[in-house]
Amino acid sequence: MKYSVVFSAALMSVALTACERAVVVPSSPVVTVPGPAGPAGPTGAGGASGSTGATGDTGSTGYTGATGAKGNTGNTGNTGDTGATGNTGNTGNTGATGQEGKTGGDTVVIVPAPRQ
Repeated sequence: MKYSVVFSAALMSVALTACERAVVVPSSPVVTVPGPAGPAGPTGAGGASGSTGATGDTGSTGYTGATGAKGNTGNTGNTGDTGATGNTGNTGNTGATGQEGKTGGDTVVIVPAPRQ
């Protein structure tokens, strides 16, 4: 009796580990891609005659959205019903019976008397 409890517990642990698990694959790391360039900065203040103004600030880079999570795998369909069992065939006919044997002729058997 004590072995059946241990065996049942071992069987249950094996049965439960055989269940299908959903595997979540971590998404790939997010790679930031630079967005379009910002608008040109204002013209620099005038300096000495013939000099160029300071360069304007570059616009900030836009954010890239995160990749969505992968969906779960769908369930497996049910197994179909078992088909019906076929009919049993008929029993075959019994063969013909042979003729009855004839009795012996007028044979006489003499049995000697026992010796004393």
